[in-house]
Amino acid sequence: MARPIDNDLTEGAISSHFRTLAIPGALGMLFNTLYNIVDMYFAGLLGTSAQAGIALGFQAFHIAMSFGVGLGAAMGALVGNALGARNRRQARRTIAQGIVYGVTAAIVLGLAGLWYGPLIIRLVSEAGAYQDAGIRYFQILSLALPGFLVAFGCNGVLQAHGDGRSMQRALMVAFVANIGLNPLFIYGIPGLWSGIGFDGLAVSTVVSQTGVMLYMLRQVFRLRTMARLRARNFRPRADRFREISLQTLPTATSMLVMFLSGFVVQYALKGFGEHAVAGFGLGIRLEQILLLPVFGVTGALLPIASQNFGAGDYERVREALRFCWKVGFIMTATAAPILWFFGSAILSVFTDDPEVIRVGTIYLRIDGVILPVYMMLFSINGLLQALKRPMATVWISLYRQGFGIAFFIWLFVGVWGFDEHGVWFGVACAVISGLGLSLWIASRVAAQEMGGLWRGPAKREPVT
Repeated sequence: MARPIDNDLTEGAISSHFRTLAIPGALGMLFNTLYNIVDMYFAGLLGTSAQAGIALGFQAFHIAMSFGVGLGAAMGALVGNALGARNRRQARRTIAQGIVYGVTAAIVLGLAGLWYGPLIIRLVSEAGAYQDAGIRYFQILSLALPGFLVAFGCNGVLQAHGDGRSMQRALMVAFVANIGLNPLFIYGIPGLWSGIGFDGLAVSTVVSQTGVMLYMLRQVFRLRTMARLRARNFRPRADRFREISLQTLPTATSMLVMFLSGFVVQYALKGFGEHAVAGFGLGIRLEQILLLPVFGVTGALLPIASQNFGAGDYERVREALRFCWKVGFIMTATAAPILWFFGSAILSVFTDDPEVIRVGTIYLRIDGVILPVYMMLFSINGLLQALKRPMATVWISLYRQGFGIAFFIWLFVGVWGFDEHGVWFGVACAVISGLGLSLWIASRVAAQEMGGLWRGPAKREPVT
C-alpha cells in the first residue's frame, strides 16, 4: 500500500503543491458525490418513502458532520503551523490529541443525537412512512460518527503534510464497496440470508466509513512525524482540547449556519410551489459538480498557507492566495458558460417537468454570474483558518448565510414582489455583500498577523 506523502510546503513551487493537493481533493469530493448517488439509486428501488427517508435522515446527520469538517480544518491549521515552525514534537502531540478529540466528540454527538435527530426530522416532515424511515436511518447512521469525525481529522493531518491522495483513494474504494454492500445488506444472499431491507442503506455506510477511518489512521501513523509516538500522547489534556476546540467550533458553527440557510431558501421557495423547490435542488447539484475543481483548489490553500504561516514566510502565504485566486478565476470562467448555455439541456436529462427546468435554469444563469465570488469567499475562509483565526469565518457566515440571505430574499420577494427570480437575486446580493465583508475582515486579520493582505513584510520579524 502506498506510503502517505510527507511534503515540506514551505519549499518548492507553489503551483506544484496546489496540483498535489487540489486534484486529489476534487476527485475525492467527486467520488463522495457518486457514493451518495448510489445510495439514492438503491433507495429508489425500495420506493419514494425510502428516498425521502434517507434525505431527511442525512439532513439531520449534517449537524454532526459539521463538527467533522471543523475538526479537519482545525487539524490542518494546527499541525500545518507546527510543521512550518519545524516543531514535529508539537505536531505529533496535536495529532494524538486530535484523534482522541474526534472519538470523544463522536460519542457526545451520538448520545445527543438520540434527542435532536428525531426532533429535527419530525420538525421538517409530516408523520408517515418516510418520517419513520428518516429517523431509523439517522439512528443507525450515528454508529458511523467515529468513522466520519476521525477520518475528517486524519485528512486534515495528512493535508497539512501535503498528502491529498490518501483521502481520495479511501473515498474511491468506499464508492466501489458501496455498490456491493448496498444490495448485500438490503437483499442479502439468496438461499442463505434475506438481508435487512431499508436499514441496509445505513449499515452499508457504517461499514464503508469505518473502513475509511481505519485506512486514514494507518496513513497517519506511518508519517515520519509519528515516529516517536508514545501511549501517553493519547491521554486527554484539557489545554490541547481547548486549543483544538477553538479551531473546530467556529468552522462547525459556520457549517451549521450554511445548513440552516438552506432551510431559509426552501421556505421562501415553498410559496411558489414544489416545482420551485425541485428546480433549486437540481440546479444546485449541477452547480456543485462543476465547482468541484474550485473546491479542490480553495481547499488546498489551507495546508499550504498554514505551513508557510507557521514558518513565518508571509510573502509565500500571500503568493499562495494570489495563485489560488488566479486559478479559481480561470475555473469559474470556464464553468459559468456551461451553466448559462447548457444548463437547461442538462437539467432536462433529470426531469421532463418544464416548470422545474425553467426554475432551475433561472437559478443557474443568475448564480453562474457570481461563481468567482463564491471562489474568493471559500479561499478567504481557508486563509483565515490557516492564520488560526477561524472565529472570523463565523461572523462572515452569520452575515452572508444568516442575515444576508433572509434580508435580501425578504426585500426582493416580500417587499418588491418578485417571483422566483427574487430568491436568486436575494442570494446573489447576500453573496456579493458577504465578499465585501470577507475582504475587510481578512485585511484586518492579515494586517495583525502578517503585516498585510496585499503587501507587507516578507518574513516574520526575529524576536530580540
